[in-house]
Amino acid sequence: MLKKRIIVCLDVRDGKTTKGVQFAGNRDIGDPVLMAEQYYRHGVDELVFYDITASPEGRSTMIDVVARVAEKIFIPFSVGGGIGSLEDMRKVILAGAEKVSVNSQAVRNPAIIEEGAALFGRQCIVLGMDAARDPDMPSGYRVFINGGRVATNLDALQWALQAESLGAGEIVLNSIDADGTTAGYEERLTKMVSQAVGVPVVASGGAGTPEHIYQVLTFAEADAALVASMVHYGTWTISGIKDYLESRGVPVRKDTGGEACLA
Repeated sequence: MLKKRIIVCLDVRDGKTTKGVQFAGNRDIGDPVLMAEQYYRHGVDELVFYDITASPEGRSTMIDVVARVAEKIFIPFSVGGGIGSLEDMRKVILAGAEKVSVNSQAVRNPAIIEEGAALFGRQCIVLGMDAARDPDMPSGYRVFINGGRVATNLDALQWALQAESLGAGEIVLNSIDADGTTAGYEERLTKMVSQAVGVPVVASGGAGTPEHIYQVLTFAEADAALVASMVHYGTWTISGIKDYLESRGVPVRKDTGGEACLA
């Protein structure tokens, strides 16, 4: 079995890391550059940086913050928010990101996935998807854009399959219903998409305990788990999560992080 990844998400608003519940009630919790360096030194496998107000505000990602984060970490780093053109992708990659995540802009212009994959390689192109339960959709889940504010006519499963066919090399699948609740991932949605696509699926939204992560990586067949609240507020550490998963027989990477590099 391939080793499972633990990924920390940094939602950034006005240059500060922020966190809310179900895309509402956000409050600032720290400096994204300092937090990124801390998580790197604690052994996280990857980081995801989302400029959560870029698309709603119709602007590009804060490249200066991306560059400052990239100077401090030496692990895969994905950036999303306001990326609507190949030039936006180029700027993010030149600033130090290994991957670019497209979400709202990809819904509006799916060709950006294909064009980005052709120019930068599909390993660089991540589909970020925000989905919520909706019995009117074939899969039972509807895609939302603009930070969960705007409903689309896209079915979550069909959009995942389309994005893969266009060249997306990874899918970060976020449940709006579970986001920020720390009550567990949306396992049904995660398993459905994981079994349908041939690219890695990162489960996002709802992590509160290592058991939640264990379940989504095993039962729901996710390739990686994205965490935020449970580590941002000090409830759990990256090493604590990995130790728990390892004790349950889940293969994890134990040699990443700044502490290991400095040893």
